[in-house]
Amino acid sequence: QVQLVESGGGTVQAGGSLMLSCVASGRTLSRSVMGWFRQAPGKEREFVAGISRISEDTLYADSVKGRFTISKDNAKTTVYLQMNSLKPEETGSYFCAWNNNLRLDILATKRVNYWSKGTLVTVSP
Repeated sequence: QVQLVESGGGTVQAGGSLMLSCVASGRTLSRSVMGWFRQAPGKEREFVAGISRISEDTLYADSVKGRFTISKDNAKTTVYLQMNSLKPEETGSYFCAWNNNLRLDILATKRVNYWSKGTLVTVSP
């Protein structure tokens, strides 16, 4: 009932920056959380960052703290991920996610109601 469309993927050199955007539509109830996951080839999909839709609470994976910033525009039902100082090992598909609850820790365990199709981020050495 929620559709997620992301954009902003591409190729950057190591140390570079990229911003991803995700627009939600459909049954976008306020009492929910949104976030980002990524999946490198041959690896499990992992949590990157999440943000509450009704508060400013955020949650980040330890590996991206201090480099990535998640933000939102509730009026546009959009979430963003600003990625700085990118590393080659962070190459992979990045997915936007939606969960119909208020707990970011639940989202972080991949309890996701809706996924975007994913966008490829390539970080060259």
